[in-house]
Amino acid sequence: MTDQQAHYGEPGGTQFPITTALAFPDMQIQRSLGMVFGVVVRSMGLAKGITAGFKAIAGGEVKQYTRLVEDSRRHALDRMIENAQLLGAQGIVSMRFDSSEVGQALTEIVAYGTAVTFADHA
Repeated sequence: MTDQQAHYGEPGGTQFPITTALAFPDMQIQRSLGMVFGVVVRSMGLAKGITAGFKAIAGGEVKQYTRLVEDSRRHALDRMIENAQLLGAQGIVSMRFDSSEVGQALTEIVAYGTAVTFADHA
């Protein structure tokens, strides 16, 4: 389930400015370009799902699901950044994650926020 590309914040990945706050403390927002999002829908897969199910019965962290959610969030974040860059954004404020189940075997992860440009940003 691992992607070969580097993700946001990882070595070789984008360093696109993102914050969960309403603004960046060291950059003045010039313009809001509107909401952007990235969506990923993933399935654990039958074999991994069975293994994870046994672990859930026994108690403790289900590492297969933890990895699935971490990878899915990174992928959703990358897609959100791509969408923001298509709009000409230089950063994203008010970023959030949301997740839900789609049916019984799929998980949807959404990364969303407000795309912005900065005043006097090179």
